Amino acid sequence: MADPTVQACAAIEQSIRERVPPLLTDLYQFTMAYAYWRSGRHNEPAVFELFFRDNPFGGGFSLFSGLHDCLLFMRSFRFTDEDLKYLSSVLPPATEPAFFQFLRGLDCSGVTLRSVPEGTVVFARVPLMEVCGPLAVVQLLETSLLCLVNYSSLVCTNAARFRQAAGPRRKLLEMGLRRAQGPDGGLTASRYTYIGGFDLTSNVQAGFLFGIPVAGTMAHSYVTSFSSLEEVWPQTLATANGDNHPIDIISLTKGFLGDVCELLGVEPGVIREGELAAFLSYAIAYPHNFLPVIDSYSVSWSGLPNFCAVALSLCELGYKPLGIRLDSGDLCRQSVEVRRVFRLCGEHFYVAAFQSLIIVGTNNISEHSMAELNKKENEIDVVGVGTHLVTCTRQPSLGCVYKLVEVRGSPRMKFSEDPEKSTVPGRKAVYRLLDTEGHPFLDLLCLADEPAPQEGVSMTCHPLGQDKTCQSITPAKVTHLRQDVFSKGQITHPLRSLAETREQAQSSIQTLHPRHKRLQEPDSYTVAVSENLHSLIVEIRKGSSNHSNFLLAN
Repeated sequence: MADPTVQACAAIEQSIRERVPPLLTDLYQFTMAYAYWRSGRHNEPAVFELFFRDNPFGGGFSLFSGLHDCLLFMRSFRFTDEDLKYLSSVLPPATEPAFFQFLRGLDCSGVTLRSVPEGTVVFARVPLMEVCGPLAVVQLLETSLLCLVNYSSLVCTNAARFRQAAGPRRKLLEMGLRRAQGPDGGLTASRYTYIGGFDLTSNVQAGFLFGIPVAGTMAHSYVTSFSSLEEVWPQTLATANGDNHPIDIISLTKGFLGDVCELLGVEPGVIREGELAAFLSYAIAYPHNFLPVIDSYSVSWSGLPNFCAVALSLCELGYKPLGIRLDSGDLCRQSVEVRRVFRLCGEHFYVAAFQSLIIVGTNNISEHSMAELNKKENEIDVVGVGTHLVTCTRQPSLGCVYKLVEVRGSPRMKFSEDPEKSTVPGRKAVYRLLDTEGHPFLDLLCLADEPAPQEGVSMTCHPLGQDKTCQSITPAKVTHLRQDVFSKGQITHPLRSLAETREQAQSSIQTLHPRHKRLQEPDSYTVAVSENLHSLIVEIRKGSSNHSNFLLAN
């Protein structure tokens, strides 16, 4: 029998080939590649960097995600005859036929990629990926790499913020597939919210592809589809120990319902029979997994008594019900009342299982409402989040960019009317500097060939965005932030499993100082350049100014 892990990896790679073929890019990538090829520059060695300019959601950090898919995409990057036939129909007629033959032989065998490990906490302006290779090829990779990193990193970061807001105790269920931006958006959200700290997903395909634990029971439509106990079939249930004499669970439940109504002071006449029928039908189908939604009508006057009656019947037959879901109203207040009733029933009927029933809350949960849960008394064990998680309503895009920093060994720099859009030239080494308590306090960009900063040795650096400011620092520990992950057409660093990446993400967040990871008004994390890199930037800016009148000089 084939290894399930190997099968899952093969399924993901097949999915990447189908979802992210080489044509999933912008047209101008091909027109630029043609112009490079036409002028004989297509094989010039070039270096691009991928980074983002601002931390998302007004927060202090992001979680880097999407590398796994980028590597699989690069490994399978090849044009088919069908691709080229279509390209020849949309590129300008002046495009020479030989260019398409050039594309037919193109792959990533000449490309190298250095990257921050997936699941690492990262900050604005830090180069997350360095892509080196023939100019035409690395240009053609731009849009696809951005597409694979932008949303995955954004939604993973959003999930991490929800996890922080929820605290460590509660389990978090991602349930946003129906609200996601299409099937691919839904799958991507399920995958990367799990890395970001969610525990479960409602997305069955995500469970199949990525091994994420799946969860779910019933919708309100199931409850409202029933109107009478006559619709319940079968009307008996065998005991959990396998007794061959099925019990009339309807009669058993009616007896318990009368007792529950008396205990709770609920008038039996207000109980919804259809709701009770729905609960019974589901309990008979899944006696080990009974967790209904109880707010289709009234929680206190129908849903909760009906649940308790059915749950008591299941306990009587040797089963253990799971709990309930609340999906409307004041979740905190209702959860406290539900827990009170569970304890009361457990004590009154001498049923220990009622002490461990779980309460699931789902009701258009946002990061703000999640944080509010911690400020109010509540008994919610699991929170389900959909729309605000997967659509990232507070910020729709991370804004990653892919910029040229070197050609033919010569550094390149983009100038801009907006200083924040200027780029940092040259190939770089990226270091994370830690304080004596092990917290990161600065990411340092150095020229690739200059010595690494030394632990315990004072040095001067220049924070980005503060051109006239220099800062003296002494790191207690220095770590290399990026690693070689792709070379000569092959992935050179072992791919992590989803569980390993999730563990990496949670560990990386824990290293942050509380002032950098707080949800509201975090302190800005410093990203700086070395003295040598700062001197290069100053030199290029002066050179640009000196050469601005080259037309007049000639």
